[in-house]
Amino acid sequence: MTLALSGLCKTYSGRHGPVVRAVIDLDLDVAAGEIVALLGSSGCGKTSTLRMIAGFERVSEGTITLAGRRIETLAPHLRGVSMAFEGYALYPPLSIAENIGFGLRQSRRFPSREAVMARVAEIAEMLEIGDLLARRPSQLSGGQQQRVSLARALVRDADLHLLDEPMGQLEPQLRAVLRGRVKAALKSAGATAVLVTHDQTEANAMADRIAVMEAGVLQQCGPGSVLREAPANLFVATFIGEPPMNALPALVVPSGLRPLCAEEVTIALPAVPLPAPGSRVVFGVRPHHLDLGAGALRGTVISQQWLGDQAHVVIEFAGHILVAVSHARVSVRIGETIPFGFAETHVHIFDGENGRALAHGVMPA
Repeated sequence: MTLALSGLCKTYSGRHGPVVRAVIDLDLDVAAGEIVALLGSSGCGKTSTLRMIAGFERVSEGTITLAGRRIETLAPHLRGVSMAFEGYALYPPLSIAENIGFGLRQSRRFPSREAVMARVAEIAEMLEIGDLLARRPSQLSGGQQQRVSLARALVRDADLHLLDEPMGQLEPQLRAVLRGRVKAALKSAGATAVLVTHDQTEANAMADRIAVMEAGVLQQCGPGSVLREAPANLFVATFIGEPPMNALPALVVPSGLRPLCAEEVTIALPAVPLPAPGSRVVFGVRPHHLDLGAGALRGTVISQQWLGDQAHVVIEFAGHILVAVSHARVSVRIGETIPFGFAETHVHIFDGENGRALAHGVMPA
């Protein structure tokens, strides 16, 4: 089922506090069968957006259309939406099986108790909680309760599945396994879903597209590869990626760029489209694209860490800190001055005033 958010706004105003605009003029379309992740830091508006779609927050402005019908004024139970809550929201008196199957009691697809329990058992096994069905929520750990909440959302044949930080309490190995299983189950059912997360790995693993939000504003929406290689602005560029993109304020000169705090250093970029000389820009290059040991530039090693599968080397260049990532061990010493460089195709240029992307490699943004 398709989902369309148009001009969606959420404003919170307390009697004794300032007005907070949590979501500002959000336009977002989700195609039938698509999984979209709302990604951002705490307070960026992603959970408020999810709760407005579910009907647990009143829409301040804008419309929500699901499967061709306006739903922003409907009660939650009339929207055809299922939701996995970050806070679990389980029913304490009911067993785990009863919690998971609660939404199926009136379903025509599962007319008998036996059919309901078979469906419950299927979802529970997928989430590895099949042996917990007879217990009560108070007898489970936080991670187990989170899987029950997720199972209760996935068990329903809903028009839209909303998943609010659905795996934040799980250990890394189990999280990696269940991401694949949940995505496969949603895709197999042709289900439409919106996922809220602050975890970039989770967003990339589960979503077809990622919507990056900051301060209530949608910054960019697209596949993870587009967000990494063609970020719309400096915020997306430095938010997406681990470690984040290196960013240096610079001044455009006829021969290339000069880092602002070290005017004597010039970075020549003859093939990269640049604004007029005198323009202030931000020069960006991702840590994986910095080549240590070769190149025309030189930096001083500040620190080096080996993380088991890659080395993170921090260098000081022109008064700025840069991070380089290598998948092989790097033989450098703290305090050593080393050469480094990068390919022009890996350079990103952003407007120094508003952060808007100007160029990605040799192509204009």
